[in-house]
Amino acid sequence: MSKNRSESKLDTVIGSDTSVKGDFRVMDSLRLDGQIEGRVDVAETFLSGQKSLLKGELHCRDAVVSGRIEGNVFSKETVELQSGAQVLGNINCKGLIVQRDCFFEGNCSMSRPQEEAEPTQTDISQPE
Repeated sequence: MSKNRSESKLDTVIGSDTSVKGDFRVMDSLRLDGQIEGRVDVAETFLSGQKSLLKGELHCRDAVVSGRIEGNVFSKETVELQSGAQVLGNINCKGLIVQRDCFFEGNCSMSRPQEEAEPTQTDISQPE
């Protein structure tokens, strides 16, 4: 994990015997060992255990996935699929790390950091 990810505060843990249905937001980091059905917004790092299940859309800064996600993943920075991870959905991120023995069915869109993006041209019309 990068220095920024290790400094983020892990303030929410959903245990292995816990099942949550609904949308919610976490202001720091989230560790999922149980099940969630719904949209999840995590300001910092989303961590999923090997037996975890997320059925819904994930929005986060970074994601480290060891479990199963059935839905799209939108990460502002990095998504890491650890050994045994399963993602059935699209991934949008700046960096993707895939370890051996993962299953990923979907598309991946990777964006460049803002400072590296090419400037867009502005259409300046001459007055008639």
